[in-house]
Amino acid sequence: MKIGHNGKAAILFGLSAMIIYLLMVLGTLRHLSDLAMVHPFDLRPTGYSQAAASGLLETLGEAGRQYYLTRQIPLDTLYPALLALTLISTLRWRAARFGPTLMTRIGGPLAILAAAFDYLENLGIIFMLLAGAGSHPTLIHAASMASILKSAFTTVAILAVIATLVPILFQRFFVSVR
Repeated sequence: MKIGHNGKAAILFGLSAMIIYLLMVLGTLRHLSDLAMVHPFDLRPTGYSQAAASGLLETLGEAGRQYYLTRQIPLDTLYPALLALTLISTLRWRAARFGPTLMTRIGGPLAILAAAFDYLENLGIIFMLLAGAGSHPTLIHAASMASILKSAFTTVAILAVIATLVPILFQRFFVSVR
């Protein structure tokens, strides 16, 4: 039995992901940035050094680290899965409606890798928040690498979705103009 994909799942997952993203960017991450006067770990796509991580953990203090653990981390536990489901649903809809392509086949695994590295980043952040400014250099390096890989795979997965949709949009635009 073949399951049809009408795009509703992509829209619902996308709206949910957008709401969580806005809550993070305009709420918890903004609060953490204001508190520390630097970007929190989640907003550092190129990673961070031992000194930068230790400085952020020290500047946050106990109250800031607790806020990060109890407000930002729960939101960022929802977001990676919602983003991956959005991208995968969009790719499945595109493949069902317009035929599969290389991008529709590799985009899903890329989205899953992005989510997996986001969860690894979150685990590293949790351990650093619990350990404080004295976090072990290996832990900081591992969390930083997870941040970099999360950012890279997220970018590539989103580009895969865009690459599958742009030709359709151009075709529809040019067909409707004629």
